[in-house]
Formats: sequence, C-alpha cells, structure tokens
Amino acid sequence: MRLYGIIAKLRSLAGRGLLFFVVLVINQARAQLAPPPPPVKTIITVNNGKSLDGWRAPLSDWKLVSTAAPTPDNPKAFALTPGKGVLVNGDKGRTGNLFSKHEHGDVIVGIEYMVPQGSNSGIYFQGRYEIQILDSYGKKKITFGDNGGVYERWADDKGFEGTAPAINASKRPGEWQKFIVTFRAPRFDISGKKIENARFVKVIHNGQLIHHNIEVTGPTRAAAFNDEKTTGPLMLQGDHGPVAFRRIVLKPAKLD
Repeated sequence: MRLYGIIAKLRSLAGRGLLFFVVLVINQARAQLAPPPPPVKTIITVNNGKSLDGWRAPLSDWKLVSTAAPTPDNPKAFALTPGKGVLVNGDKGRTGNLFSKHEHGDVIVGIEYMVPQGSNSGIYFQGRYEIQILDSYGKKKITFGDNGGVYERWADDKGFEGTAPAINASKRPGEWQKFIVTFRAPRFDISGKKIENARFVKVIHNGQLIHHNIEVTGPTRAAAFNDEKTTGPLMLQGDHGPVAFRRIVLKPAKLD
C-alpha cells in the first residue's frame, strides 16, 4: 500500500509540469512489482519419432516404425509395425551408425531405448565416448561391457580403461529403458592442446546412479573419430544387433 500511495502522490504533481518525471517513476515502481521473467531453457530434440530430420545423411537402413517388440518365436529380434514413433536400425537389426546433425559440447542428454534378448548397441557422445547398451538383465557380475558401462579404450591390440556401472539397473529385454547422462566435453588451451579429459559427470540408468565423475582419456573403442574436439555429434551404434530408440533430447549445459 505504501508504494501505491507514493504513486498517487506523484500523479498529483503531474499538473505542476512534472509529467515526464512522474511517468518515469511510476514505470520504475511497476517494474519492481513485476515478477522476474522465467529462465530461458534450450532443449534440442534429436529424435521425436515423427521424422528423421535430426539425423545426418546417409541414414543407412535406420527408419521409423509404430512399434518394435520381441516375440516368443524370435526373442532375439524385433517384430516391427509400420508407422511412426520408434526409431530402429532397419528390418534386419544391423546397419551403419547414425549421427545427429546437432554437435554438442557440455550437455545433459535423455535417451529412451530398448533391445531384444542378447542384443548390443551403444551411444557415443561427440561420436567418441561410448555408454554401452546391452541386454544385461539379471547379471550378477557386470563389467564395462555391460549395459550402462563406459566402454574401454583400445590401442596396440589391447583394451584398457573402461568403467563398469556401479549397479546393474537393467530391465528385461523388450522393456523400455532410460539413460540421463551429464557429459562434460574435453578442454583445450588456445594452442589446441588438451588440458582436461572428457568426463561423464553423472549417469542415471532407470532412475539409479551408475556413474559419477568418470574421466575418459580419449575416444573409446569403435569410436567414429580418433581425435578429440570441443564438440561432436551423438552417434547411435547400428551394426551390433537390433536396437530401438524413442525420445532423445539434449539440453546444452555449462559445466565449468
């Protein structure tokens, strides 16, 4: 009430040649009463099930279907229903890798996926650093090669590094699963020399924390690129077995 009283008094001064001053003060007072604007949120939908517009050509055999589900007669493959809604790696469940048009740096990514019995795939951040996708349901002892693992690196015909998920949060084959991944891109100085490794800051699998602050010293095995950069595309592995994806969304982040 005190603020409105001040405004009323200032209005009474308008007839004394102070109109411009009064309007200025009133507008400032009203601005103080207004709530702050909501923060701007940038969400990039790479895959929405409606089109393949978020992906680079060539698309190989990747396509949209209405449903994908293993059947009792063939639990290691998908029965596909024509339509839209679900992204699959072709009728045979083996095709080339798929790359997003958007190139990300620091990012939070939500990924909904499904595999049939025994199948294998992966999602590569910046096309270089893999979170493994595998049918690992019910396994007691898990490694970096199981569902949700940060996959190993490879050099001189040997594997090294790689981080197993803290727990096995995998669902049954044929059930939809979800990763929420917070990824921090590698850092470089002005000369282009890498000064900090890429890092999976946090990986949530089906609601459970499976990784926290896992550094990756370089591209993991079967990466699309052997170099490292500040940005790169998401890559879906298509040649290891049937896999289906629903919604894939990215939220650019600043993780300094």
